[in-house]
Amino acid sequence: MGPTPERRLVRPIFLVGVLASLGLLSVGVFLYVRRPLLSESPRRAPAGADAARLRRHVEILAAMTPRDSDHPRILDRAARYVSAELRDSGARMSEQAYAFDWFDQRNRKQRLGPFRNIIASFGPDTAERVVVGAHYDAFGPFPGADDNASGVAVLLEAGRLLGREPLALRVDLVAFTLEEPPFFATPHMGSARHAVKLKEEGVRVRAMLSLEMLGRYSDAPGSQATPSVLLKLLYPSAGDFVAVVTDHASRGLAKPVKAAMSGFGLPVYSITAPASVPGIDYSDHSSYWDQGYPAVMVTDTAFYRNKDYHTPKDTPERLDYARMALAAEGVVSAVRGLAKAAP
Repeated sequence: MGPTPERRLVRPIFLVGVLASLGLLSVGVFLYVRRPLLSESPRRAPAGADAARLRRHVEILAAMTPRDSDHPRILDRAARYVSAELRDSGARMSEQAYAFDWFDQRNRKQRLGPFRNIIASFGPDTAERVVVGAHYDAFGPFPGADDNASGVAVLLEAGRLLGREPLALRVDLVAFTLEEPPFFATPHMGSARHAVKLKEEGVRVRAMLSLEMLGRYSDAPGSQATPSVLLKLLYPSAGDFVAVVTDHASRGLAKPVKAAMSGFGLPVYSITAPASVPGIDYSDHSSYWDQGYPAVMVTDTAFYRNKDYHTPKDTPERLDYARMALAAEGVVSAVRGLAKAAP
């Protein structure tokens, strides 16, 4: 028996309703994940980021290999280099040194350290501050040009530019140690130690920006991967952009950071997603999320674009320093915007 006329009418209406609901849901997901939608600001005068300086920083750091926890003397060389460069920017310098007990693969206890976070402070000593950080260690025996000499280079260039003019709010630029395995996602990460100390001291952090891999770009279609088919529909297939990454709790930072970074000639996209999406929490910003601070990651999307990630091929000549300079311009613009006096 076929359906009655009434059923013939109800079924199309039901299907239209389902399709409409799915469409609205898709739009909602698009607006949420890609927040803020189509946010572009007018082109502005450059801050003066220097591609040649960025290249020099990357080449010097990448030559300090291996830059990992098994080679603390090389880590100290990197820390001294970063400290000297930031001091030349006119910053107030300090460091956070720490050591800890660790059990090796044979379950033997050993004392490791000291390891050092390098801290450069700009602006007045206000109760609230902005934190910008990048880890200077690298994975294993590899040069780590993109991961993360590029982030440190942008940090150093940001220091040079921020030191040129007064700020209304304190800005701390922090070069972190021990972001890479085996200490990633442990209390021994440099960023974890720093975030915990800020919390214990009752410091108010207006925003934290983690600079993680900022040197690889490509105009080739298909050069940009994503964690899922859905995200592939929302983002370009060419890796020619920089990404601002937030979780739900820090979603309010996406709009001002993206808007401030836009307009320098480098496309800027944002994503708001849970930490269950691979890569969303894979850097130092996650340490600040753990302490309840608002934080974002600014990145070239790491292994979703850079196929030389954690390999010997992550070398300085593979980076795009011209576009890296545009990313640095955007970071400085975002920091200046975030460090304005509260209304």
